Amino acid sequence: MNEQQSTPESNLPETKPEASYNNASASSASSYYSSAPDGTAPLRRRQRVLTILLLLVIIALGAQWWLSRTELRDLRSEVAQRLQTGDNSNNELKGVLKSVQENTKELQSKVSVLDSKQAESQSQQLALEQMYQDLNKNRDDWALSEIEEVLSTADQQLELAGNVQGALIALQNADKSLSRSDKPQFIAIRRAIARDIDRLKALPTVDIAGIAVRLDSAIGQIDNMPLLVDEKPVESANEPKPRMAPQPAAKPAAKAAAKNGKAQAADAPAEPSAWSQWLAGAQDKWQSMSTEMWAELRQLVRIREVQTPEAILLSPGQAYFVRENLKLRLLNARLALLSRNEFAFRNDLSAAQDSIAKYFDTRAKQVQTTQALLKQVQGSNLAIQMPTLAESLNAVRNYKARH
Repeated sequence: MNEQQSTPESNLPETKPEASYNNASASSASSYYSSAPDGTAPLRRRQRVLTILLLLVIIALGAQWWLSRTELRDLRSEVAQRLQTGDNSNNELKGVLKSVQENTKELQSKVSVLDSKQAESQSQQLALEQMYQDLNKNRDDWALSEIEEVLSTADQQLELAGNVQGALIALQNADKSLSRSDKPQFIAIRRAIARDIDRLKALPTVDIAGIAVRLDSAIGQIDNMPLLVDEKPVESANEPKPRMAPQPAAKPAAKAAAKNGKAQAADAPAEPSAWSQWLAGAQDKWQSMSTEMWAELRQLVRIREVQTPEAILLSPGQAYFVRENLKLRLLNARLALLSRNEFAFRNDLSAAQDSIAKYFDTRAKQVQTTQALLKQVQGSNLAIQMPTLAESLNAVRNYKARH
């Protein structure tokens, strides 16, 4: 068999040893398999399969080695990167730990301060509990003291400002507070409070809101009311109409001509001459012109009798302040009305009416309407004798004195 394999090798050209070797091995293998007996064919196939398997195993191992090397290289780079990241994280963690330590020290100082404040608050809480216990023991005395203060304040408001509604609310709240305790000792106080409530409810009502609305209406009309100093004051309906100018007397010559004309007409009927017609036309024209001139003169010149000359001499700035002062007077009257100060209310209304009569044109309709409105307001009765809450206050004080 060796001779057969060497024989083809001697026939190959010597210029290409590697190619001749491969060709020789292939030809020898083919000649070997072709010349081999039939019993060796399975062995040869088995060897060929083993060779292929060995090659596959070698290739697989090479591929596995290459993959392992690649993964190892990636793993190394990843580990290096993670180590770098871990170093950075460690540095950050060190900074965070440092800040946490500082915050912990701060919190410890704050906790110590809070502990001291808690101890102080506990001491204050104990003091408050003690005070609450003391107050709870004398709850009735405390409630009566509170009711006394409320009733005293309501009595002052009723006496000074006439606040009936506030006094009623104070009495009703006091009665409700006493009803919660449900003690028979408070029956006398509640009876006194009930009598004061009935006394206040029996008082006559005053339309404070209606009077205030009328005052507001009068204040709103002040800006439209004409002054005496105005150039064109509003004329009233009672002002006399301008009289017609007297007709001029006829001339003596015209009278003589008229007499002669009448005498001639009596003697014989004749047509009027051109001279008489022209004279009659001129007389009519002169009469109409004189009437129109007299009416124009009456429009240019007005003669009025004024009791207060200073009202005519007001400048525009002074006229503005006259109106504003009148508004302030009426606003003061409104405040006096709400506070039930009748003396100030009537004084302010009288001053406002005097100011209107002095500076404003009383012939104008708006001025007359405002004066009538103020007279109606001034006629309202605010003089109501206000009762006091002395009975309820005395009942509370007597109970506190006995107990």
